[in-house]
Amino acid sequence: MVIDFRYPSTALAVQEIARQKDKIDIVSTGGAMAVTNKNCSPTGFQWAWDTYPVSVPLVNRLISQGKKSWYYITVDYAFGQSLEAEFRKAVDAHGGINVGDTKHPLNAADFSSPVVSAIASKASVVVLANAGNDMINGVKAAAEFGLTKGGQTLITPSTFITDVKSLGLKAAQGLVYVDPFKTDLDAKSKDFVERYYKRQNAYPTHGQIGVYSGVLHYLKAVQAAKGVEGMAVADKMRELPVEDAFVHGGKVRADGRMLHDMYLAQVKTPEESKGPWDLVKYLGTIPADVAARPLSASECPLIKK
Repeated sequence: MVIDFRYPSTALAVQEIARQKDKIDIVSTGGAMAVTNKNCSPTGFQWAWDTYPVSVPLVNRLISQGKKSWYYITVDYAFGQSLEAEFRKAVDAHGGINVGDTKHPLNAADFSSPVVSAIASKASVVVLANAGNDMINGVKAAAEFGLTKGGQTLITPSTFITDVKSLGLKAAQGLVYVDPFKTDLDAKSKDFVERYYKRQNAYPTHGQIGVYSGVLHYLKAVQAAKGVEGMAVADKMRELPVEDAFVHGGKVRADGRMLHDMYLAQVKTPEESKGPWDLVKYLGTIPADVAARPLSASECPLIKK
């Protein structure tokens, strides 16, 4: 079994090799929806998130609040393009307006021009359709140019709690995103966070606890299948409920997507924070059946069969 791939090209390449060799692969950190959509595999799984729940439910909520015009600052490769496309479709479907976008290369150092363009667009919402250092640099530039102070809402769909920590609350305050993991979900989750913190001096990201959850579920499936043969284990992974510190009552769909609740999060202000890792507040829950792309819209050959 192989697990966790950040970049879509890597995830899809490894998944195809795993398919050919009858091995299990699980994507946790990476969010490319193709993994369980048109490139789905009978032995492939997507565990923590994809680009659907971090876009569609969020668009619905914000447009209902009157934020109808949207602008995108997008990293110019498959992940960013897919993420922007999901947002655009959702905005169109909910009666909003897509007013423009600016593309940037991976690992861009200067976001002043894209941010200035976003401010000039006067869009109600600006989406940073990127991740990692690009997202962090984009947020810093937005804070420097006063994007949110001017009344625009800044969305960072691909956000880890470690990104918020790196940015600091002064720069990141008010950011809205969807988090697959709620650190205080229950006693089991709190215990995991505490044990992880003692070892790593940091809180776990949803990608990291997603890896833990995926490995644990794989081992349960191996035990149930009484062996490691790929298809037999994959069948058990789909059959067994997912129950651990990450999710409760999770289910694995035929396309390999693990269904679970997700959470609308907002970064706290410095005044709201009561400790070094007290960084976000949860505004609501996105139920599992809403958080996943409906099977009726799937291009996965496993579903068509």
